[in-house]
This record gives sequence, structure tokens and C-alpha cells, in this order.
Amino acid sequence: MSSLEAIIIAIVEGLTEFLPVSSTGHMIITQALLGIESTPFVKAFTVIIQFGAILSVVFLYWKRFFRLNRITVFDKSAVVGMSFVQKGQAFLKRFLHKFDFYWKLFIAVIPAGVLGLIFGDQIDSLLENVFVVSVMLVIGGVVMLFVDKWFNKPGENQSISWQRALKIGFFQCIAMIPGVSRSMATIVGGMSTKLDRKNAAEFSFFLAVPTMAAAAGYKLYKLIGDPLSASMLQDNIRTLIIGNVVAFVVAVIAIRFFIDFLTKHGFKAFGWYRIIVGILLIVLLLSGTVSNIA
Repeated sequence: MSSLEAIIIAIVEGLTEFLPVSSTGHMIITQALLGIESTPFVKAFTVIIQFGAILSVVFLYWKRFFRLNRITVFDKSAVVGMSFVQKGQAFLKRFLHKFDFYWKLFIAVIPAGVLGLIFGDQIDSLLENVFVVSVMLVIGGVVMLFVDKWFNKPGENQSISWQRALKIGFFQCIAMIPGVSRSMATIVGGMSTKLDRKNAAEFSFFLAVPTMAAAAGYKLYKLIGDPLSASMLQDNIRTLIIGNVVAFVVAVIAIRFFIDFLTKHGFKAFGWYRIIVGILLIVLLLSGTVSNIA
């Protein structure tokens, strides 16, 4: 894979990772159009450049990621009359309040983390099935045409409770089916709990950080653990750096565009786009341009 091909794939990753359009489907189409062979390095590259996309979220929302909730001064005199259990409850309440943002992300990532550990091999095999990706692009597109009608009834309370976080986490599990789009699943999950579009999208971005970091980090760990794979990565370190930098810059632009567009126009445009891309992918499959195994 040349540097130019790496840049193009990284641009596609940055543009599509946080939009509800499936980055997997788009990278498959891009590789096919460029005639890039699906080598072990190409597969590793598409995973590792996710770190650049993840960093874009932290960069844009750094105040949310690095700001802890303030805690009022603890009245030490109140502890005197407390039982051991009450002291423990008071400490836990203070701890959860201080790290509120992080523990809700932790709750939301649990369902996908558990399923990923149990069904990791099966999920990887599905990722290589281009037909599954194309069909789910179309189905997801049809769903997106009606999302605003079904769920765009935001409540007054827009804070993320642990119940909301857990429900969104279960919706994220749907994205383990290639072509569904993690962004789409989690945004729809957020809107189903009566979050408005903007807050649902932002929590989807936040949740992407631990989810994608864990998934990509685990795959990277497995690659580094294999001497041949580790040597392959070392020989292509320049290409990996270029890919991550490009994915980071493009993802920053894409996120800013997406929030503004979604707030004003909703999901229909993305729904039609997914349907068109899915049909295109099916046509490429039927014509033999794309193999059913990525």
C-alpha cells in the first residue's frame, strides 16, 4: 500500500467513523476502487488508524474528558455518628459524583465489552463478509429514514443517568453486526431514551473513545504479540503515522460538520446515502469487482 493509498483510506476513516454510515462499508468500497489487495497489513492499518479518530473526540471535548465534578467539603463531624456501612455509602456517593462522566462511560461500554470477549472470533468473521455489510447498510438506511419520526421527542432532562448509559450500551451491541454503524446504533439508542439529537450524538462520540480504544488496542496487542506481525508494523511505521494524523484531522472536521447538520436536518439524508452505498456495494459484489471476503 502506497502513502497516497494510505492517505485516501485514512480520509475515508476520518469522514465516516463518527457518521451513521458505516466506516467498514466505505473502506471496503475504497479498497476495491483503488485495487488495494486485502493483505494482513492493510487489515491492521484500518484498525490502527482508529486511534487517530479517537484522539479527535478527546481533542474537541477535552474539557469533558479531563474535568472532574466538584465535591462540597465533607463534614467530618457527620462521620462520627455513622455506621461502617453508612460511611461506605457516603464514600461511594462522593466517588461516583466526582467521576460521574467516567463511570457512566464504563457502564455503557460493558455490554459490548462482554459480547466482544465472548463472540470476538465470530464478529471478526462477519467483518470479512462483504454481503453482510452491504445488506446492513441498506437495512440501516431504511431505519434512518424513520428515526426522527420514531424517536425525536426529547424530554426536558437531558443529563445522562446510569440507566440511560446502560441502555445506549446495549444499543451499541447491535453495531457488532458489520454495516450497522456504531455511531448510528448509539445515537438511536440515546434518542430512544429521549435525549435530543445533539446530546445523543455527543454521548455517542464520548462512548466511542473507550469502545474503539479497547477494540483497537486488543487487536494491536495481538499483532505485537506475533513476531511476524510486529515486524510488519515496524517496517510500515511511517505509513501508520501518516494514516493516524490524516484520520485525526479529517475526523475533527467531520464531527464539527455532523453535529451542526444533524441538529438542523436530522437523519434522512444519511439514510438515503446508506441505501445508495449499500446498493452500490451489492452491485460491485454481483459484478465481481469486490470479493465477498474482505
